[in-house]
Amino acid sequence: MMSSMFHDPLWLMLLVLLPIVAWIRRRRGVPALVVPAAAEWHAPGPTVSTWWPLACAYVGLALLIGALARPQALVPQEDNKKRGYDFMIAIDLSTSMYAEDFQRGTKTTNRLQAIKPVIAAFINERPNDRIGIVVFGGRAYTFAPLTFDHDWLRKQTARLSIGLIEDGTAIGDAIGVSLSRLREGAKDKTQPREGGFIVLLTDGASNKGSLDPRVAASLALEDGVPIYTIGAGAEGNIPMPVFDAAGHRIGTEMQPSEVDTLMLQDVSAKTGGLFFRATNANAVRDAFAQIDGAQKIEFGAPPPMIAKELFPLFALLGVSLLGVAAYGAHFRARRAEAWA
Repeated sequence: MMSSMFHDPLWLMLLVLLPIVAWIRRRRGVPALVVPAAAEWHAPGPTVSTWWPLACAYVGLALLIGALARPQALVPQEDNKKRGYDFMIAIDLSTSMYAEDFQRGTKTTNRLQAIKPVIAAFINERPNDRIGIVVFGGRAYTFAPLTFDHDWLRKQTARLSIGLIEDGTAIGDAIGVSLSRLREGAKDKTQPREGGFIVLLTDGASNKGSLDPRVAASLALEDGVPIYTIGAGAEGNIPMPVFDAAGHRIGTEMQPSEVDTLMLQDVSAKTGGLFFRATNANAVRDAFAQIDGAQKIEFGAPPPMIAKELFPLFALLGVSLLGVAAYGAHFRARRAEAWA
């Protein structure tokens, strides 16, 4: 498919003026001296054609003007295969995520603040995937639907905060909502879905919700959706911030923390996913890196188009025709002199 991209109307005007100039030139009056019986002085000789050098000159000029307008051809790239998945990230926003047992640089921080940049980096590394986010506490909600708009998704991830949802840990409901979003994505025929999975990050045990996590895992197995689970945070007594009724921090106290690793292992094993135990931010990052290295699936996509510049071709043809026109004019003049 070719597109002659004339970026300035001036070039079109020049092309239109060329035949007009040629017509005016042919009709221009030329002074003449009438000499009686001059025809008797002229000895007949071969006729020299005069039209083709002029035609070559005008076509050559037209091609040079076209070259200055930067004509381009849109050519599809040969490799039009991409790799990608649809997947949901389910993030625990229960109050236990306030636990300050993670390091961010040299500073101690809570679990949520430590994992947010890890999730943002994970999203950044998968530009060909449609990604969505489910958040859960005592209930599960869709925080972001499946999307290719990863810039928007990273901004949404930065807005995550504890307290958006009632407290608790509804792991089964989080899996159920994630499966619903993946099913909706599969119905979107404009965006081919070749594979889907769920990444679930939690720091506790399921104690809320209407759907048991193992039952939710059976539903995921029926849909062919593997679940990768990450149990984040240390176990035992960990430092937790204490807030007053107005939400102001007033101190820190040690509280027990426990991750239901057995249940998370069962969910992952049942669906064909993997379980990761992450007691610090680096371990969480490594878990996401291993998930990122999971099997990729190729799918066909409309080939991207690249613009191929045609300036050299137009310029070469234009200069060549002007050269032919110059040679023809010179040859005609020499023949005319020879027969004068």
